[in-house]
Amino acid sequence: MNSQIPIDTRYANRPYYAPEGNASDEKITDPKQALRALRRRLALFLLVVISVFVTVALFTFQATPVYSTSASVIIDSRDKTVVDIGSVLSGLPPESTVVDTEVEIIRSRSLAEKVVRQLDLTSYPEFNPLLREASMSDQVKSQIKSWLGGGSSNVAEESEAASQKKEMELVVNSLLSQTSARRIGTTYGIEIFADSHDPELAAAIANQIVDQYFVEQLDAKFDATRRANSWLEERLAELREEVNQAENAVESYRASSGLISAGATTLNEQQMADLNAQLIVQRAELATAEARLVTVREMAQRGISAEVSGEALNSPVISELRRQQAEILRRRADLQNRYGPKHPDIQGINNEEANIRDQIQVELRRIVSNIEGDVAIARKRVQSLETNLNSMRNTLAQNNQAAVRLRELERNAEASRSIYEAFLARFKQTNESEGLAEPDARLLSSAPVPRTPSFPKTSLNLAVGLVFGLMLGVGAVVAAEALNSQISSGEEIEEHFRVPFLGNFPRLTGSAKRDARTYLLENPTSAYAESFRNLRASIMFADLDSPVKTVAITSSQPDEGKTTMTHGLGLMSAMSGTRTLIIDGDFRRKRLSDVVMSEPPERGFLECLFGECTIEEAVQIDEASNLHILPLTPSRHTPRDVFGSKAFDQLMEQLQDIYEFIIIDTGPLLLLAETRVLTSKVDQVVIVSRWLKTNRAALKQTLSILRDFRARVAGVVINRVDTSKYHRQGYGHSGYKSYAKYYTSG
Repeated sequence: MNSQIPIDTRYANRPYYAPEGNASDEKITDPKQALRALRRRLALFLLVVISVFVTVALFTFQATPVYSTSASVIIDSRDKTVVDIGSVLSGLPPESTVVDTEVEIIRSRSLAEKVVRQLDLTSYPEFNPLLREASMSDQVKSQIKSWLGGGSSNVAEESEAASQKKEMELVVNSLLSQTSARRIGTTYGIEIFADSHDPELAAAIANQIVDQYFVEQLDAKFDATRRANSWLEERLAELREEVNQAENAVESYRASSGLISAGATTLNEQQMADLNAQLIVQRAELATAEARLVTVREMAQRGISAEVSGEALNSPVISELRRQQAEILRRRADLQNRYGPKHPDIQGINNEEANIRDQIQVELRRIVSNIEGDVAIARKRVQSLETNLNSMRNTLAQNNQAAVRLRELERNAEASRSIYEAFLARFKQTNESEGLAEPDARLLSSAPVPRTPSFPKTSLNLAVGLVFGLMLGVGAVVAAEALNSQISSGEEIEEHFRVPFLGNFPRLTGSAKRDARTYLLENPTSAYAESFRNLRASIMFADLDSPVKTVAITSSQPDEGKTTMTHGLGLMSAMSGTRTLIIDGDFRRKRLSDVVMSEPPERGFLECLFGECTIEEAVQIDEASNLHILPLTPSRHTPRDVFGSKAFDQLMEQLQDIYEFIIIDTGPLLLLAETRVLTSKVDQVVIVSRWLKTNRAALKQTLSILRDFRARVAGVVINRVDTSKYHRQGYGHSGYKSYAKYYTSG
């Protein structure tokens, strides 16, 4: 027997209103309510926890072990340039984004494909799904595909390459799913992870990824160098042709414009310099010759012998003649001293002297004539040189104008030559640096062969399974409570429907269930009987302003126990000494009449109502309890609105004059319209709900209808409560055991 709430008049004569929102919104917000909900759903909670834990345990112990290992590399930010010739593909800058980019390169499909080829992973069923045994679903899919599309042999031949490509893609996908790479904190290090069922294969995969990563960097540099060399070679050929064309243009223009150079100067400039030098020399010679001529003429004008002139003194002929003359004079002087002036040899000597003197004169005249000729020749030379020099000046002026264009051509040629030489030097440098390329990362640690599997972790998995099971169990309890729409406790009725809770009625079992009347008569102090006493007291004090004489027992739906409630309440009221009448008001099923009457009555409620018999003739009396019963005859039916008629009102007035307490068993309120009319004509209405079966929405609608018909609701009772389960699952309070000893049974 569960607990009964004390008689409470808080809701007496208070109009019912439907609360907003769902009645279960705050069902388990209180910790105590949560514990009670857990007690109620303990079986569900344990089922979920055990199921999850067993599932995780089976998965853990049956799972294929997976071995994990890792290798690490570090991006080398140090400058390792051997020779200062620059790099075609420079080293990686030590930036955070660069490290992240290198991680993506390690995770790229191209690098993974190289690893697959190096380790021949297509031959491992772990990585190649095509080598695994086909599951039932895969077999069904392939069979369906074969039925839908036949495919020709040509298609099969054409798809062989495609199938190999597809196989490689599947293996690469498997490899990528079992490998990963991540940056080590905020450093320049990268850690590479690999998983496999074979520990040695896991280490080989991680180390091979590192090797292929280094090869990828070297290949990138080599490819860049080769591309640069190829481009430089093509560019050098173009530049070489441009240089040749520019230099040929210079030489052609120099030849056509006469700007042929000899060393640092052109031929014209050199010729002009030579002419200037010759002109200076010729002018000096002309001046010398004119000076000699003037000197000789002046000496002749002054009567000075030309013999004493410088020209005569320098002439070898005159010198020889003068020597001869001197010899003759010596001989003459000797003859004169020896023989006297009259000697015939002296005359011959005089003739020789005169002859020598004539020769000297002739020689002097010739010298003067030569000097004059030299002057004339020198003057002609000077004039010729001056003419040539003037011509050369004109030519040089033209050449200077042409030199402007020449210098432009030379500058173009020099620029082309400089570019060509720079590219040539760059080409040689890239050729020399091709063998000096190094990867931008270095190995930090290679992947060791793992000794213990990384998956599954038995202890961790079992702990996680237990925790996850507990969480899902709690979630299942919360969901079950949230989805539970059945009436379960009096607190719920009072809190969410704002109507009085009139008590719980225990579920009878065995013989008591088959004959509740005998059980009540034999056990008047049982918990079941006490529930009816509490209900009767609650009804009597539901309205303190006026006595309660008529009560309608109704429910939202059929089979919720209103007939049993009517009969039991009538019995306990009659046994307490109150003149009590129960009326079977369910014209459709007539359950009360079937329960309390051992034989079908001949007269009943309808016959009395229609005046076919008196009240005394229609009422049946239970001798054991002195309970009066107004049944329904099994053969009498009426389509008329009985409860809305004046005859019913008159009959009720007569019955109230006879009886102190009248209880009417009605049909389900949501199904029968006459029940709604009846509830507005009685003093109080008691609603019977069945424990864990009556729907909240139905009870809410029932109370709303009663409000519309202005019925006075005494409260709601919960019927057929399993008391042991009720308290064990936390629906009632813990004080039940302390007062259960007051009941003799039940």
